[in-house]
Amino acid sequence: MGSRTSRMTAFVSAVGVTRAVVVGLRKAVPGGVERWQRKNYAGRTVELYAGPAAAAGVALAAGRVRPVAGFAVLAAGVCGAYDDVAGVGDARRGFRAHLSALRDGEVTSGAVKLFGISAAGLVAGAVIEERPLDKLLAGVVIAGAAHFVNLVDVAPGRAAAAVIPFGAPGLVRSGPGAELAAAATGAAAAVLPDDLGERAMIGDTGAHALGAALGAAVVAGNGRLGLLAHAAALVAAAAYGDKVSAVARRSSGRVARAG
Repeated sequence: MGSRTSRMTAFVSAVGVTRAVVVGLRKAVPGGVERWQRKNYAGRTVELYAGPAAAAGVALAAGRVRPVAGFAVLAAGVCGAYDDVAGVGDARRGFRAHLSALRDGEVTSGAVKLFGISAAGLVAGAVIEERPLDKLLAGVVIAGAAHFVNLVDVAPGRAAAAVIPFGAPGLVRSGPGAELAAAATGAAAAVLPDDLGERAMIGDTGAHALGAALGAAVVAGNGRLGLLAHAAALVAAAAYGDKVSAVARRSSGRVARAG
């Protein structure tokens, strides 16, 4: 009963805080309305409140379970927010493009996000796990999950919708991993209707925060073999996503030259 109550508390807390932050931002509109609006792929005007709200909701709920997990989630959200603001208009996608720019002396918002989320994941992994290899694997899982959820955010509601089925298996377990999974699914469920309805988008801010929470749930609920399997899957997904981004960049370049 206690475990079920803890999971429900984490879920409800994430939902409540996320919705409260959305309402608060809509009323306060810090920086003006234009700062919180953007055109989506279809040219529709959408709100950006859902991203920071989801990050705040899941970070607070995760922090109540494991403070260092809350830190990792918040750091991922902040790094995503920086890219949402500073990376507007930057067509570069994938690790390779940002690392190439860094090699040429340009520090892109994507590079800041990459290293910031990776560092936060490694710190959290080092605190949660005891053995050196497990610490490294945990860091890869947390940072990799943050990147993975952002990677699938290619259509309205896709990232938030992905979090729910990926987080659901953790809910049937007991312990901190189940509570962290509940926090992630709660925040995702809170923003999903507006995201799917193309009234809002969660951006990198929300996607990275939700993903980091999923990663923390995996770390808290698995031993070394589970960490190794998840880390391998996430690295493979990142490599595939980077390859797809590279192909897309080359194709767009050929189209531009032909035009």
